[in-house]
Amino acid sequence: MSKTNKIIYWIATLWLALGMTSTAIVQLMGSKEELDLMATLGYPAYLLKIIGVWKILGVIVVLIPRFPLVKEWAYAGFFFAMSGAIVSHLAIGEPFTTSLAPLLLLVLTVISWYFRPAERKLLPAHA
Repeated sequence: MSKTNKIIYWIATLWLALGMTSTAIVQLMGSKEELDLMATLGYPAYLLKIIGVWKILGVIVVLIPRFPLVKEWAYAGFFFAMSGAIVSHLAIGEPFTTSLAPLLLLVLTVISWYFRPAERKLLPAHA
């Protein structure tokens, strides 16, 4: 892995971890604003806790070495959560600007996944 790719990976991964951790904390705290947002989107309030816990676990898995299969699941979970957030906001007619934060986290997820080092990748079955 080139030095440039390693730098890209770590910058994207650390920003992704920061973004997912900070949003998870907000979700786990269950502020009135977050509860109102979930109600507006049509989701139950308890979903905040579920997503918050899974984000924290996903961040841990992405940052620690080893466990490439679990890392794939964490990246997939981040991708589904952020793409779901984008679609949810747009589906209820909110302006595109409300989707910029999840869009940024989605882009960071893809960049981190794409540039991850070989030891953090799942080996093909035939290897």
